[in-house]
Amino acid sequence: MTTYFALGLMSGTSLDGLDICYAKFCFQNKSWSFEILKTKTIAYSKSWTEKLANAIQLSSIDLLELNSEYGFYLGEKVEDFLSLNNITNLDLIASHGHTVHHQPKKKFTYQIGDGRAIKIKNNFPIVYDFRSQDVLLGGNGAPLVPIGDENLFSEYEACLNLGGFSNISFKENGKRLAFDICPLNIVLNYFAEKLGKKFDENGEIAKSGSVNEKILKQLNQLEFYKNREAKSLGFEFVQKQIFPLMKGDSVENLITTFTKHAAEKMVDILNENKIKKVLVTGGGTYNGFLIDKIKAKTEGKIVFPSREIIEFKEALIFAFMGVLKLRSENNILSSATGSSHDHCSGILI
Repeated sequence: MTTYFALGLMSGTSLDGLDICYAKFCFQNKSWSFEILKTKTIAYSKSWTEKLANAIQLSSIDLLELNSEYGFYLGEKVEDFLSLNNITNLDLIASHGHTVHHQPKKKFTYQIGDGRAIKIKNNFPIVYDFRSQDVLLGGNGAPLVPIGDENLFSEYEACLNLGGFSNISFKENGKRLAFDICPLNIVLNYFAEKLGKKFDENGEIAKSGSVNEKILKQLNQLEFYKNREAKSLGFEFVQKQIFPLMKGDSVENLITTFTKHAAEKMVDILNENKIKKVLVTGGGTYNGFLIDKIKAKTEGKIVFPSREIIEFKEALIFAFMGVLKLRSENNILSSATGSSHDHCSGILI
């Protein structure tokens, strides 16, 4: 049996904070197992939330400066986490960074958080920039977590993540398919903030509003949903296609309408693919209104794992991807991203 201890860092588009997951991975008899040992979510300060939210507007020089600054921020938070938990047994740190630009058709994606800055603060092997190589190989650079779904959560027919964007992975004809279904918390949080809240807790705002059928119809008819090939979404899509439709009604009604839209799109995918058992993770798991809407229409069984897996599954899987990189093994599935072939991605320093 071969054992690895790895730290995974994840910062999602919903800007909830920095997720840190310290885990043990064991490889035995051609299969992987894992144990989550320590976790922490570090909420972003108002200053950092604003910096990350506005990063897409920055000039190239200012963005490069932020890349370094955020890299040192990550390095300091890792240093604090390791010290607080007395962690010395560590084979690598794997950092996703924070996505600012994602335009795979133009052959680029950009996650800030320079891994070299993390290394300066923490002298362990660092793996970062997991997405760029896939985009250069003709892929969408996302979703990446299916490699973890395949190796760590294979007892489920499908894995559904309810984060800034909702995405799914499942097996079809021996291949693991995966794609983003629709924007989710990135939109809901944006409108919740207009009411002075960070997010729609338990879907209470959505419960209080009414569905705007005209907007719902326009959302459901967006061209993106007619394309069934491997696909991924970025904030650019939200800005150009979602926000222009989300107007002419109260914030509460817009939240209700978009929550119903997202639920319908997820149900469509689950039922079309006859998914009988799906593992659901991510912050949207705590949105009771959303979950009720999904449960009411889906034909399969929805499974909620432990709190740690709900909240830290992505950070866990990036740690696992770092381990695969260390072993020089493929950590990205072309069947999920649309790239020309499976490959071993990430910069190891």
